Amino acid sequence: MAPVIYLVRHAQGYHNLNKENEQLRDPDLTELGKQQCADLCKRFPFHDKITHLVASPMRRTIYTCMLSFAPVVESGKVITALPDAQEVSLQPCDHGSDPAKLQAEFGDKVNLSLVPEGWNDKSPKSKYYPDPKLLTARARDARLWLRDLVREAGDDAQVVLVTHGGILHFLTGDWDGYSPTSEPPKSRDIDLDMIGTGWSNTEFRSYEFADSKYEDPNASLKETKSSRRERRGSAIPLTETEQFQLQEAFSNIVRAELKEAKEAAESAQTPPESGVTSVLLEQQPRKGQTVAHNLKPVFLFDPAEEYDRHAAAKPKPA
Repeated sequence: MAPVIYLVRHAQGYHNLNKENEQLRDPDLTELGKQQCADLCKRFPFHDKITHLVASPMRRTIYTCMLSFAPVVESGKVITALPDAQEVSLQPCDHGSDPAKLQAEFGDKVNLSLVPEGWNDKSPKSKYYPDPKLLTARARDARLWLRDLVREAGDDAQVVLVTHGGILHFLTGDWDGYSPTSEPPKSRDIDLDMIGTGWSNTEFRSYEFADSKYEDPNASLKETKSSRRERRGSAIPLTETEQFQLQEAFSNIVRAELKEAKEAAESAQTPPESGVTSVLLEQQPRKGQTVAHNLKPVFLFDPAEEYDRHAAAKPKPA
């Protein structure tokens, strides 16, 4: 049997509730998010076969992994935190906590040996800066790491990776379901937590490496037939051109945000310092706090310095 990678999007966090909450740094799961984890724990049928637990070092992904795969954790499996699996934007909610804080919070349940000081640096010189080319390269690095893991573990390896809605599209090369709209949804039937991604909270899909000989330099993943059938039935997959168009739409949002932020800085005549353009808030929403549902995919950049360098860049297909 070929090794299987289960990719999972995290449960609902407070940053998913409204745009204002995107200013919360490394936010908690909501009560609904915790319930989503409990539901996933009940419906996931392969707890006894999981050989490795991996998660982005963000708190919401670690907690999703701990709660959703509690039987695996209780069996003694330690969660490995993988920085390359962190989310793609510069929003405060997508800036992780320092390793010392994570160590104090999670103790020996999480292996932080791959999480160095500065892993949460998303400045332009960092590998985690959300330029589309860097995101493609980072996703490849994550796949290569996963491939090394399963190659060493053998054919029985079954790995869970809990990560984020944006980077999942880069990891899989599949943009099906991604919505490039930047406007709030008009219908209340639309899942607000899915704006900017084609993955629902706590959705899981199963993948294998496309090249069973492990010689593919990109370590490309392919969704298993059973996983694809369960979520899409007999729907025809997107063509390569359609996939590229959706990836290009994502990149266009990034460029638009660069331009908008630069123009705002110029009009105010107060160019921001290098780094994130928003204040990073540490506190979480109060219990019972009323919030407005007004999500859209937003990326904050260093406009004065970065627009000229990135505005003309055209991303290549993954």
